[in-house]
Amino acid sequence: MATAYEIVTESIIKQLESGVAPWRKPWRTELPANLVSKKEYRGINIFLLASQGYGSRYWVTYHQAQTVGGSVKKGEHGSKVVLWKIDECRKENKETGETENRKSILLRYYNVFNLEQCDGIKSPEPSRFIHPIKECERIIKSMPNLPRFVRDSRAFYRPSNDSVGMPSRWAFDSVEGYYSTLFHELTHSTGHFSRVGREGIMDHNPFGSEDYSKEELVAEMGAAMLCGVAGIESETLDNSAAYLQSWINRLRSDARLIVSAASQAQKASDYILARIATETGPEAKGENERETL
Repeated sequence: MATAYEIVTESIIKQLESGVAPWRKPWRTELPANLVSKKEYRGINIFLLASQGYGSRYWVTYHQAQTVGGSVKKGEHGSKVVLWKIDECRKENKETGETENRKSILLRYYNVFNLEQCDGIKSPEPSRFIHPIKECERIIKSMPNLPRFVRDSRAFYRPSNDSVGMPSRWAFDSVEGYYSTLFHELTHSTGHFSRVGREGIMDHNPFGSEDYSKEELVAEMGAAMLCGVAGIESETLDNSAAYLQSWINRLRSDARLIVSAASQAQKASDYILARIATETGPEAKGENERETL
């Protein structure tokens, strides 16, 4: 009887051979805006807020949260935004004795909170309920030696500090898309020398290089297999096949390259599912800041 891994691999190969739609990013990034004024933040504030990876684009100050009938959740920390306050006044020029127009520019900063950090505030946009999937959560919790998790506007695995970055679950178009992306990054993390160990994961391989492309194939195959085990592959397989095709095109190879990637992906999936004991792979060759997307 075919395993879930084999079924997923064969399904992906069939899609690749028949043609797939372009890959789409399963999460949204929108310009941050103030909830009360509805004005979008500008300049460096866009980076300061959008890089946080929250699912809502709306932010409020602590006082604004109270004015609209809500509150900031206990223990939440605000994000700083900056404001240039420009005042105009008329002052006498002591040298000429004439009154001149003068400007004073003051840089001020204050804290704001995302709607995800608040209670009792209704979003002006339709609510999207992205509830966790029990089986997917079980798979994540079963993984030995979990990497550190950080929230970010991007999804990545950073081997130098063994961390997985992920946008908020609420930023995704579907809960299945969230778990597929998270499984992709967790598969990357199995390449760390403290887990399965995979050649090249700790080295700096430029984006789009052959080694980088092959690692992306392994990570997406691992994600597809884990989605198959969790029973959500019907919602994610099309996009996984499209993502795989984009990297196969870079390698200028055929769809059968998936078979070799599937072998490494299966070992990674087994580790995440705690089916194999922790293995120590090749020693790290040095710390770096490469991120594997």
